[in-house]
Amino acid sequence: MAGILKVDKYQDFNGNDIMTSDGAGNITLSSNMTTAVQSAGSTNTPAFFAHKTSSQTINDATTTKVTWNTTVFDTHSAFASDKFTVPSGQGGKYLFTSFIHVYDASEVVAGINRSFRKNGSQVSSNDIANTGGNMAVKNSASSIILDLSAGDYIESYIWANTTDNSNFVVYGEGQYYTYFYGYKIIE
Repeated sequence: MAGILKVDKYQDFNGNDIMTSDGAGNITLSSNMTTAVQSAGSTNTPAFFAHKTSSQTINDATTTKVTWNTTVFDTHSAFASDKFTVPSGQGGKYLFTSFIHVYDASEVVAGINRSFRKNGSQVSSNDIANTGGNMAVKNSASSIILDLSAGDYIESYIWANTTDNSNFVVYGEGQYYTYFYGYKIIE
């Protein structure tokens, strides 16, 4: 069973307009309701997505900033020099995710540590210990939510340990083996 409700105005219990209709299908929201709807349906920007298209050699047991040579999108031109910098007027809570594909042809990757740095200082650390013996490939994904202000910047770092003290590779050949993205989730 269907029903029809016809009204030209919705009000709260105190008689304040929430929404009005002009009778021609055009709806006007109150300023408070407009703000609430915009917040609920925000566009999650600024946002960026970067990935590697070539591999990066890293020294064994050395924490190194991951470089990103391809930016797929960057809504506010805020991703440069391998870091995201919060644009002016865009402070708030942000979600960042980084997926790093580590490779060593000698199959000696024993463990890795992935971290994020805010303004140069480590704010997260994700250790992956290899309990099943040495491997050629090790993947590490990590996410973090941070409260940021304009001018704050975020970078992604990697550290790996190989059992023979050899260098390893952050793999970037092909599409989206190693990537980094972030976006604003709320003010």
